[in-house]
This record gives sequence, structure tokens and C-alpha cells, in this order.
Amino acid sequence: MRFIEEVVVDEFLPTFRSMLAEDLRGRGLTQNEVATLLGISQSAVSKYAHGDIDRNAEVLGDERVADLVARLGEGLADGEMSRVQALVETEVFIRRLERGDLLATLHERAMPELAEYDGDFAVHDPDSGLREAERALASVRRGLRILSNASGFAALVPAVGSNLVECLPEATDIDDVAAVPGRILDIKGRAAVPGEPEFGVSEHVAGVLLAARAGGSDARAALNVRYDPGIVGRAEERGLITREFDAEGDVATAVEAAVADDPAVDVLYQTGGFGIEPIVYVLAPDASTAAERVRDLRVR
Repeated sequence: MRFIEEVVVDEFLPTFRSMLAEDLRGRGLTQNEVATLLGISQSAVSKYAHGDIDRNAEVLGDERVADLVARLGEGLADGEMSRVQALVETEVFIRRLERGDLLATLHERAMPELAEYDGDFAVHDPDSGLREAERALASVRRGLRILSNASGFAALVPAVGSNLVECLPEATDIDDVAAVPGRILDIKGRAAVPGEPEFGVSEHVAGVLLAARAGGSDARAALNVRYDPGIVGRAEERGLITREFDAEGDVATAVEAAVADDPAVDVLYQTGGFGIEPIVYVLAPDASTAAERVRDLRVR
């Protein structure tokens, strides 16, 4: 794990400081004066000014870095810019380069997993899509651990398999829904999870969740299990709101219509039809809660 701050310290700052030291020396300042302005030792200025450090070629060749160095060098040398102003200008510039720019690219190179995220993000942004995506994946993993440790859960897995899904806050399609690739299956009495959760790998349960949200539900997660009147009854005993939908029509349309009648619904179910397996869908604010609700619906 490598933080972007390490990239700034290791890749950006040595090159930036050497460029600024060169610029200030070129404007006639002594090593001592440059050291005072930059807050570093005179020997460090000597190293910077003589190129006795490794410099990052991409930082060195970036015209925006060169422009900032020239502007700071002129202002500091003339005394029109304070050290505080130079610091603020540089910090603002660094934050800009961290957001999908030069420093973000260097960070992805040092931390290749970041490159797998398809989207613009700022690593320091608490509301970034990357953070939300990782939270959803972590929530599904927690939910899967709950199910894996729940004795008897395998008996609730329907013939078509189960899936546990959680969507992003502003989800619009299945690419915004994290789920188990393939399906959770009952293998000789044990719930078999085929792989780590990913986005865009569930169509059916993710489609039910998106349809429920389209109908007005604020649920972010869903889990399907086999239908049994006892499961619906136990859900109602635990205070969950249940609603049946038409099994014969289009699933998304039927789910959206059922939820529109009561957006607070927690459990959706259909009792089957010709060639259609009856299924229960448990909705929840997150995948962990969905897993806990299903765990509590087991016969013990």
C-alpha cells in the first residue's frame, strides 16, 4: 500500500525543489538566501542546484510545473511573494495534480490497483466514487461472511442460486451494483461462494434492487432466497414489511409497481408460476443488514 503523500514526497518534491533552487540561483540569489526561502539546508540547495539528486522526468517536463516555478521564483526573488503565499500556491497546485492528473498517474503506477477503478477520482475526497465503490465491495464481503457462518443458510438457497448485492448511492444500472460473480449455490449442504464481489456481474438480483429503487425504495442491498410461507411469516413476526408481486409478468415492472404501493417494503416475494421458481427478495440498507435479516429468518 502506497499513499499519494509518499508519491508527492518521493517523486514530486525533490524535482520541484531542485527546479525552484535552480531558478532562484539563476536570479542571482546566494545559496544561503535560497536555503532561507525554501526552509532547507545550504548543502541541500547545493545538491539541488547542481543536479545531485534524482529528478522525475515527467515532473521536470511538465510545463505547468515549470510555469509555477518561474512564478514563485520571480515573486520570492523580488520580495513580492511571501514564503506563506508560495507554500499555499504550491499546495493548491499539488491538490490539482492529485485529481486525475500527473500525481494521480504516478500514484496509479505505484499502486496499480487504483488503475482498475474506471472513473475520475480524488483520493482525498471523502465523497469520491472510488471510496463509495470500495465501501460497497467491503459491505458485500461482510455480508458473505455472515451468510457463510450462518448454519442452515444453504437450505435457503433456491435452485437458481442466491446473490447478495449492494449498489452505489446514485446507481442507475447493473454496473453500479456490486455482487457475487455467478451465484451462491448449495453444494452438499454448504453455501458455495464462487468468487470475490465485483461490479456489474449480477443481472437478476441487481435488476430487482434497481427496480425496487425505481419504485421508491431507498434500499441499497438485496438478497434472494427460496420462497416458503414460513419465511414470509417469520419476516412479518420480526416487523418487516412484506409485499407479493406478480410472478408471471416482467419482473422489473412487477417489482417497481409493488414497491410503489409501499416504498418502505422490506421483503418482496412471488409464489411461482409456470416454469418460474418462487423466490423471496430481502431488501436492506446495506449488504450486511440483508445477510443478518436472512440469517434471522432461518428455522432454528
